[in-house]
Order: sequence, then structure tokens, then C-alpha cells
Amino acid sequence: MGKRDPRIDGYIAKSADFARPILEHLRAVIHQGCPEAEEAIKWGMPAFLYHDRILCGIAAFKRHCALGFWGVRGIVGNEDKRDDAMGQFGRVVSLKDLPSKKALIGYVRQAMTLGDERAAAPPRSRKAPKPAPATPDDLAAALNKNRRAVATYAAFSASCKREYVEWITEAKRAQTRENRIAQAVEWMAEGKQRNWKYKQG
Repeated sequence: MGKRDPRIDGYIAKSADFARPILEHLRAVIHQGCPEAEEAIKWGMPAFLYHDRILCGIAAFKRHCALGFWGVRGIVGNEDKRDDAMGQFGRVVSLKDLPSKKALIGYVRQAMTLGDERAAAPPRSRKAPKPAPATPDDLAAALNKNRRAVATYAAFSASCKREYVEWITEAKRAQTRENRIAQAVEWMAEGKQRNWKYKQG
């Protein structure tokens, strides 16, 4: 049987009026899809654990909510929505922005299955760390216009650089790529890594 965390009750209670019904709905659906889910707070946001691994998380911001499945690429694939907010469903401002309850439960169960398969897989042998990726020309040009950003990028480890480079090069549209480069420069000018949102709290 799952376990509820009173801190999530507090998180929902403190959220904006529009966010509370969304968070309550998502919380109920996640538990329906995964009765064994245990609640926790990770990086200041509600998280749901399955077999001691993060299954998914929900969050409320000033003007939208978000739902994201952890480490399971391909469950929901919408390139444009993923640019709008963290998680796989973009900016959720009402229950109408979410898939049906049946579809959400299906995503929860798919994430459980993928998590079980990953846990059962034999451990991969340790490989030598990958070298830093080549910096794309358009990213380099944008960085060179901002001294703080270029200094942050230069100080990053190879893996931190790779997170930004892969995020930018995975963009399928030119406009998406331009938007990501602009966002990357802004974040790096503030000294932030690519996934800084997940490391808060």
C-alpha cells in the first residue's frame, strides 16, 4: 500500500487557487495508477516513489502546473510542449490541459513497467567519462556576446556542457533551437546548469 506525505498536503494548500484542483487530481490519479506509490518532497516539489525510485513529480508555479515522469523518455513525446515547462505535458493551467484520467493512469503504469525493466537489467560496465562535446557554432556565437555566460560555460564539467549541447541540438525546428540557445545563455549568465530547476530545494 502506498504512503502519503503530509508535506504534500501543505504544498497543495499553499499553491494558487487554480493549481489546487490540478495537483489534487494528479495526486489521486498517480495513486490510482500506482497504489504502491510513496510520496516525498524532492527539490521542494511533490514526488512519487515506486520501489524507492522516483516515478514522477508534480509542481505548481505562479501561472501553471507541471507533471513529469522521471528517467523514462518516450512515454509522452511532444517536442513543443516540453519547451514550455518542465515535464512532458507543458504548461498545465486547468484540468482541460491534461490527457484523460484513463490516459494518465496508462502513463503511470507504463512508467512503472519501464522502471522495473531498468532495475532488472544487468548493471552496465563503467566506461571512461565522455569528453566534452563540440560546441555548436550558433551556441558559441551567442555565448561570446555575454561574458558571464561564456565564463560559466567554460567552467562547466564535460557533462554539464553536454546537457546544454544535447538540449539545443535535439531541437527539431529552427525556432525551437534559437529559443533554447537564448534560454541557455540567459541561464548560464546566472551561473545555472541546464537542469537547475530540478536541483532546487
